[in-house]
Amino acid sequence: MRSFPIAVTALLAAVDLVSAYPGMGQQMDELMSLKERQNTPELIGDLLTLADEELTPTGAAIKAILLNQAAGQDATSNVTLPVPPKGSAACAADTCCIWKHIADEMASAMVGSALRCNNLARAAIRLGFHDAGTWSKSTVGGGADGSAVLARECENRPSNNGLQNVCSQMRAWHQNYQVYGISMADLIQMGANVATVVCPLGPRVRTFVGRVDSSTPNPDGLLPGAFQSADELIAMFEDKTISPAALIALVGAHSTSQQRFVDQGRAGDPQDRTPGVWDVNFYDEIKSTSSPARVFKFQSDINLSVDPRTSGTWNAFMSPNGQRPWNGAYARAYVRLSLLGVNNINDLTECTKVLPPPITDGFPIPDEVEMGRFLQGPRNRQATDALLEGDLLPEFVENL
Repeated sequence: MRSFPIAVTALLAAVDLVSAYPGMGQQMDELMSLKERQNTPELIGDLLTLADEELTPTGAAIKAILLNQAAGQDATSNVTLPVPPKGSAACAADTCCIWKHIADEMASAMVGSALRCNNLARAAIRLGFHDAGTWSKSTVGGGADGSAVLARECENRPSNNGLQNVCSQMRAWHQNYQVYGISMADLIQMGANVATVVCPLGPRVRTFVGRVDSSTPNPDGLLPGAFQSADELIAMFEDKTISPAALIALVGAHSTSQQRFVDQGRAGDPQDRTPGVWDVNFYDEIKSTSSPARVFKFQSDINLSVDPRTSGTWNAFMSPNGQRPWNGAYARAYVRLSLLGVNNINDLTECTKVLPPPITDGFPIPDEVEMGRFLQGPRNRQATDALLEGDLLPEFVENL
């Protein structure tokens, strides 16, 4: 029986994507400054104590990402087809094989008829943040250990309101695949990275498996809120080893968002003009004085956009050429976030090759006219629900 080959990891250029993008013109100085602000050479987990000669290839690769010496995204690695069946000896021979089956199942559930990512995808990204973000240097325990689901933090903590459905889905996937030895911690982070790349224009974040699960509740009070000041947010994330510039890259995930609980009277309102699309419109929208009526802005995002420690990074991403720098910065920052509290980094396996390919060549909005009417008009439950599912807006369907 033919064995499933080991991943061929073809990195994007080792040059930092933030400074390598051509055609920046006037933006180059600002983006070079961004690169300097992103340089947070702080190691985490077992990488803090291991010498270079003790590192596995995966440990060395992760260390390079954390030190801003390698890209956090990979657009080209892929599995060799056909993928061996689940439960076969060939599949068992490659750690990543079962994850290809899982990633494909996730991807098919995370996109609607408009090819926009849907509410399951958005929730999966948020769950990845919330499971990993419960770690800091000044507390004990926490991090990307699956406890958001296993310790029922999804149901028991107000900060996780809205994650109940995705946590139920993670339990169902885990039930189906745990016989193959997967952890809930890895399942959550795989879900976040699949969701990110199926969102049009989203990056293909380098993805690692081998985390250890915990059913012990993680420290509470370590997740950001929608009304926090820039001071509070910057301090919170620096205590997680995440720099102010990396924080700005991470909050850009709001680009795909439709808020539901910060203001329930406006449930379903998007945070920029292109919900379900991973683009830099969010950065521009937060600072715009002429946003459409339905665009909802978190006060915390407004605070970060104008703070002198973060406004330069914000402005760089909101430029017309900001998409590629943002994707590169987000991917590297998310690799770090997804490994917080993980103390066996050197033993992990890279499985980026199982992710779907990125959509990088632009994304024309298929129902642009109807989207414009929705954004400018009164709240429309039918349209809101369609957007949540990533589907074509109703008027567009009716006019086909």
